[in-house]
Amino acid sequence: MVGRLCTMPLRLKLAHMKTLCTLAELEAAINYWRTRSPSVGDELTLCPQASALAEPYALMIMEGKREIALDSLDAKTRDALLDWQKSGGRSF
Repeated sequence: MVGRLCTMPLRLKLAHMKTLCTLAELEAAINYWRTRSPSVGDELTLCPQASALAEPYALMIMEGKREIALDSLDAKTRDALLDWQKSGGRSF
C-alpha cells in the first residue's frame, strides 16, 4: 500500500489519510518525545513536541473524548504527531 500511495495523485492520497487521532495515539506520541528528549531542569520542562501534544491530550481526558480531528490541532501539534508517525509510530 505504501508503494501505491507514492504513485497516486494527491487527491487519492488525501482520501487514504487518517483524519482522526485517538487518545492512545496521542499518549504514544507524547511518550516517544519524552523518551527522545527527556524533561530538563528543576521544573522538568517538557520538550516542545511533548508540550504541544500534552494540551489536546489533557483536554480529551477532561472532555471524555477518545478521538480528535487532526484538522482541529495546531501546526506544532500536527507536526509532532507526523514526526512521531514517520519514526515508526502508527500511520495517519
